[in-house]
Amino acid sequence: MAKEIFVPDIGDFSDVDVIDVLVAAGDTISIDDPLITLESDKASMDIPAPEGGVVKELKVAVGDKVSEGSLILVLEGAGGGTAAPAPAAEAGAARAPARVPAAASVADAAAFRRAHASPSVRRIARELGIDLAQVVGTGRNGRITDTDVRNFANTGGQAAAASTPAAAPAKAAAAGGEMGIPLITQPDWSSFGETETVPMSRINKLSAKHLHKAWLNVPQVTHFDEADITGLEAYRQSIKGKAKEMGFNFTPLVFVMKAVVAALKEYPKFNSAMDDAGENLVMRKYFNIGIAVDTPDGLVVPVIRNVDRKGLFELARELGEVSKRARDGQLKAADMQGGCFSISSLGGIGGTNFTPIVNAPEVGILGLTRSQERLKRVDGEIVDRLMQPLAVSYDHRVIDGAYAARFVSHIAFVLSDVRNLML
Repeated sequence: MAKEIFVPDIGDFSDVDVIDVLVAAGDTISIDDPLITLESDKASMDIPAPEGGVVKELKVAVGDKVSEGSLILVLEGAGGGTAAPAPAAEAGAARAPARVPAAASVADAAAFRRAHASPSVRRIARELGIDLAQVVGTGRNGRITDTDVRNFANTGGQAAAASTPAAAPAKAAAAGGEMGIPLITQPDWSSFGETETVPMSRINKLSAKHLHKAWLNVPQVTHFDEADITGLEAYRQSIKGKAKEMGFNFTPLVFVMKAVVAALKEYPKFNSAMDDAGENLVMRKYFNIGIAVDTPDGLVVPVIRNVDRKGLFELARELGEVSKRARDGQLKAADMQGGCFSISSLGGIGGTNFTPIVNAPEVGILGLTRSQERLKRVDGEIVDRLMQPLAVSYDHRVIDGAYAARFVSHIAFVLSDVRNLML
């Protein structure tokens, strides 16, 4: 006996898009098996089978619009009870999940379609390259939950699933872009030993989001060089006592800030920003330098304004004050806005070099590590020199390699002789 299956009551929705057809003609289905996935501008939902049987004929396709009462399919051998109410729409579920590729084997594709899982869980499975036909559901009536999918992946099932014809194209799509960035999921670490969950600070969470966004959007390259700061350091040592008497520390960083400004003037693309359309550069005529400060709550980047107009002692005093406010958690939002270029210094900690992440929408950042004494040949003689490693990361959409090399070389030139600061 054949029976027509219609769209049930789906609430205040009409002309809803069919974004996935989960069965095919000839499939044997059971009560509550998902038939199609619908999506409105607010949510997605699966429409379950009201009874079991064999699909004789499909009456909808992906891209169709349906409402309550629209014909979905014709079912042969129907009978055997009624279905539970249609599941409520899942707010925020993924839009337009990819269908099982036509090239997949019939058996795998049919099993994937019959899997008892919501649209959001199907999206996660596709992103992770998981064949839902291999996942055992622990939810109500055997429904597959997102935890089931993630546990399957974390226990090594992902590799097995990726080897199936149905899952391999999905895994490739997830890595290639249609599904976005593949998710990195966490195993149950407590199963290996004792654990403790510690909340991230607000600054940590904000920094993580910003750095992730910058890493994803900016094609970054890092250029390395070094500056001979032997003479500069001798000069700093000779006057740091005077600064101490005046109530502040006189660190090498103030010289670097001045050298960066000199290079920004000479190579103005480093003092620009790309507009949102990606078609123009906004050339800034001021020189505000962001200084990364390590605080108990995480990394912050307060901005020292108009560095070009301030003397070395004035910069040293302001740098000390703003660093203290940062560590005391007293910075305001305005203190971290308007930066043109950033400097991240690890010189007080150590290291030989590193690749700082561009503080977008800026296009460049300078990373500093501890200066090192090294033997060098100067004018035919082997002498001991103090060398400062320099690492400039830059946005390759705005800056090309040769331009970046000249920029870093100019910083090294200015730092090589304190008198160059006056040029």
